[in-house]
Amino acid sequence: MSRKVSVACLQTRPMPDFDTAIDEALGLAREAVDKGAQFLSLPEYCGGLKGESGLFYPPKAPENEHPVLNAVREFAKANDVWVQIGSIAVPGPGDKTFNRGFVVDNQSAIRSRYTKIHLFDIQLSETETYLESGVISPGDEAVIVDLPWGRLGHTICYDLRFPHLYRDLSKAGAEILGAPAAFTKKTGEAHWHVLNRARAIENGAFMVSTCAVGDVPGGGAAYGHSLIVGPWGEVLADGGDQPSVAMATIDLDDVVAARRKIPALSHDRLFASASSRQSEFA
Repeated sequence: MSRKVSVACLQTRPMPDFDTAIDEALGLAREAVDKGAQFLSLPEYCGGLKGESGLFYPPKAPENEHPVLNAVREFAKANDVWVQIGSIAVPGPGDKTFNRGFVVDNQSAIRSRYTKIHLFDIQLSETETYLESGVISPGDEAVIVDLPWGRLGHTICYDLRFPHLYRDLSKAGAEILGAPAAFTKKTGEAHWHVLNRARAIENGAFMVSTCAVGDVPGGGAAYGHSLIVGPWGEVLADGGDQPSVAMATIDLDDVVAARRKIPALSHDRLFASASSRQSEFA
């Protein structure tokens, strides 16, 4: 089977409820399919997102009856495409919610689930604070999944700042690293491109990072600029600052070539931690 695949990042806006989220996602999905896309990627909280006083309140439903998940599964089968659902909200422990991503195959089957590990608890300024953990419960397991063209490693948004997660996924065989996001406009302008390029270069992998764009109902704004980045760090597609479809055809054999040129994954060495050395001489 060919290792080439046409990838489309569906850069949706944050929507307040299931119905508008479905309309937004499937509208761009149809555009991508018409352009020949085989693998579609949706952003974090593509199932809906609202904010209030720095807390996230995505509309949630159990997985087996989640309207957005079911709509995407039906679309994938009807159009013979695979889809990464960046994340939707499903019930977690107690009153908490899981921020969970999925990969759906072209027969509508769920091939993988990933629950976001690192939660966005950040104070950017005196007036801009986010506390994802106030509503969301974190996951604790890294996840990879086999696609027809290669292996994908799941991550979500704030995970992008934790390179050891991407190293672990790459050493487990991931050739595509997915980082669907709803990066804030402020942090996106400062760090989004460089973090994505760094994760690609460090691991000799493709980054497919679909980011929501525009105002979040209830406060905040998502940065957009969904990215497809090659294993040498080159930006192959950028979704800009409006709802859009960002596409590129990628060849997973490029990962093999990049890792052959710079075999950093096999050069990692164990070492004593800085904290242990500091205590030894204290």
